[in-house]
Amino acid sequence: MGADTLRTDAADGADPAAERRREQRGWYFYDWACSVYSTSVLTVFLGPYLTSVAESAADADGYVHPLGIPVRAGSFFAYSVSLSVIVAVLVMPLVGAAADRSGRKKPLLAAAAYTGAAATTAMFFLDGDRYLLGGLLLVVANAAQSVAMMLYNSYLPQIAPPEERDAVSSRGWAFGYAAGSLVLVVNLVLYTGHDSFGLSESAAVRICLASAGLWWGAFALIPLRRLRDRRAVAREAALPGFRQLAATVRDMRRRPLTLAFLLAYLVYNDGIQTVISQASVYGSEELDLGQSTLIVAVLLVQVLAVAGALALGRLARRYGAKRTILGSLVAWTVTLAAGYFLPAGAPAWFFVLAAGIGLVLGGSQALSRSLFSHLVPPGKEAEYFSAYELSDRGMSWLGPLLFGLTYQLTGSYRDAIISLVAFFVIGFVLLARVPVRRAIGDAGNPVPERI
Repeated sequence: MGADTLRTDAADGADPAAERRREQRGWYFYDWACSVYSTSVLTVFLGPYLTSVAESAADADGYVHPLGIPVRAGSFFAYSVSLSVIVAVLVMPLVGAAADRSGRKKPLLAAAAYTGAAATTAMFFLDGDRYLLGGLLLVVANAAQSVAMMLYNSYLPQIAPPEERDAVSSRGWAFGYAAGSLVLVVNLVLYTGHDSFGLSESAAVRICLASAGLWWGAFALIPLRRLRDRRAVAREAALPGFRQLAATVRDMRRRPLTLAFLLAYLVYNDGIQTVISQASVYGSEELDLGQSTLIVAVLLVQVLAVAGALALGRLARRYGAKRTILGSLVAWTVTLAAGYFLPAGAPAWFFVLAAGIGLVLGGSQALSRSLFSHLVPPGKEAEYFSAYELSDRGMSWLGPLLFGLTYQLTGSYRDAIISLVAFFVIGFVLLARVPVRRAIGDAGNPVPERI
């Protein structure tokens, strides 16, 4: 979705600067709305809970049989995450092409957001042995979240000029972490005190899951009221779905160094996303940690991710973004290796692991997006960032699949978590081979003094 596709002028008679700030404030609130799903549902509650539901439906050998396929109950959540990503990759090019052709992103954003919010709210009914319902709702919610985030991110070039984009993007990211932390505190109170509220543990978890969907739907109203559709500028019609994606990839092939960075990113980012989605399963199933411990650990990650991003940003100004990202990949590898040796039933050591993840999480992702922005040809920011999102989602099924397969073959979550080291090692090697200064010049951008 090219930045030159849509007009960005303010509404007739409106002060352009005031209108832009109004849209920016509305844009921040979509991250505030949807990040609770990523934090409370995908990272904390759903993995362990859906695994327990699958285990209650399993046969004597520990297998469930969706569509007649034997699946170890402990792998069902990981496989469901992989399937949701595949669905998202199939849908995103079609939605992106429709947004380009019509210039009406907002109705598509609303449809994706409320599909995801409705599926998340329906998780309240996930009890007993309804593992298939849980898997279906996860696939729908996660795919809808991916589509919505693609549309949400593509607004950035329209609501912020180049000199404001870093600040606007960072504020949106901060809003998301703040919302995730706030709701997790409430979740922690409800979950740990469920007896005093007259609730069973299962009911408390289901309320936490459903409340994330209600939060998502309620606060999505703010960006949907403030963001504006832009009229499409006369140009070649957008190609359907995958032809549009193929055209962007063909353009990228003329800039092989940009493509090389994208390959490195999607490999190591797949490792990052898998750690985020599977850490709670590892903590509950392998380390025998309670849900309240996992919630506190994720809160710690949320808080330290902000501090870590700021710290890595300062390091990048001194040593360059590429070197700082490479250093963060080393830290990820060391953190996972340490996680393999964590003793069961030791929350303190799990908190140390969470602190390590938090310190490198925000910075490695934020700097990767920043570095990629230098490799995008002028005038093609949104189009290339759309491919960036698709590449992110397109490979992020592989990590959960490897995690699930490793557990299915070995029966050990320790082996499953250490298998993810491969993504950081391979990503490190691929990124180290990219001459970023030459890549920036080849993209037609000025080369910063330090990169």
